[in-house]
Amino acid sequence: MRRFVYCKVVLATSLMWVLVDVFLLLYFSECNKCDDKKERSLLPALRAVISRNQEGPGEMGKAVLIPKDDQEKMKELFKINQFNLMASDLIALNRSLPDVRLEGCKTKVYPDELPNTSVVIVFHNEAWSTLLRTVYSVINRSPHYLLSEVILVDDASERDFLKLTLENYVKNLEVPVKIIRMEERSGLIRARLRGAAASKGQVITFLDAHCECTLGWLEPLLARIKEDRKTVVCPIIDVISDDTFEYMAGSDMTYGGFNWKLNFRWYPVPQREMDRRKGDRTLPVRTPTMAGGLFSIDRNYFEEIGTYDAGMDIWGGENLEMSFRIWQCGGSLEIVTCSHVGHVFRKATPYTFPGGTGHVINKNNRRLAEVWMDEFKDFFYIISPDKKC
Repeated sequence: MRRFVYCKVVLATSLMWVLVDVFLLLYFSECNKCDDKKERSLLPALRAVISRNQEGPGEMGKAVLIPKDDQEKMKELFKINQFNLMASDLIALNRSLPDVRLEGCKTKVYPDELPNTSVVIVFHNEAWSTLLRTVYSVINRSPHYLLSEVILVDDASERDFLKLTLENYVKNLEVPVKIIRMEERSGLIRARLRGAAASKGQVITFLDAHCECTLGWLEPLLARIKEDRKTVVCPIIDVISDDTFEYMAGSDMTYGGFNWKLNFRWYPVPQREMDRRKGDRTLPVRTPTMAGGLFSIDRNYFEEIGTYDAGMDIWGGENLEMSFRIWQCGGSLEIVTCSHVGHVFRKATPYTFPGGTGHVINKNNRRLAEVWMDEFKDFFYIISPDKKC
């Protein structure tokens, strides 16, 4: 009998130490050198672990496959947002994701005192599940002392669930979530400007409305801005399949460029950039341009360089415009390879553009060329003579 009691004590003690080890691992991977003065209670990563059933649809970033009997309905729903809405709705709003960072990134230690950030997310008729999954991933995988607020800018959505239902829902979230309504359809650029003007954080972080942030995404972005406030930083953009919502890690060996039609393109990181970093792939990559949907920028520097060009319409070209603006106004643009954020890449846009997609993008590209490219604009007009006024 005494031996049985002894065994139970040993098992209970072992279990307790296992739980303590799990807590400490999560604590230090989430906060690195946490300041005792900052209230942590249960950390976001720990809450996610103890509250998630990792066997559900899409957990750990796995693909969701729709049964054959539901294929026709799936195709109809796909047309609404140009992604598999049925699959998205089956996935938990706070689903678990794999840690896709380089091993060297997982042991990096960041300064205690980092600037806080406001996260600005613009949406127009976004699906409930993708919008809320974006918000939950920000909240659950960001240290709350670094997260000033989340600002949702509604660019004149027409769907009822994005109105009062959404307002009531976000009131119960763990960090302040503010919803701003555009009076009329204004497009990504002007909606982001409205969100930035209403924000309070020292850094402004722009995200799209169909993203998922991974563990440790925020600290490396803010740490780089702390080192140099004129550095504008982007995470590695991982791919979330528009068909299955499978989460696939992006490459740290590509960076942003463009062709003479002024289309953004990904190119291999050149050897000179690898040499500059002495082969350390965990260091940020200096990139000529950014994809534009996801980046962080010091608030004061954003204002110093004139923010976005409010003369551009709706969407298109603003990523190259901001890239050229940063480099030509004393700043630099980098991809922080230790930060990963997933994005649903669609094969077609579900949105309508006043005057048509081509007309809007052509106008924006002409403006980009005339303002920032000096004599190099001639290459743009040679390749696209129909764009010249």
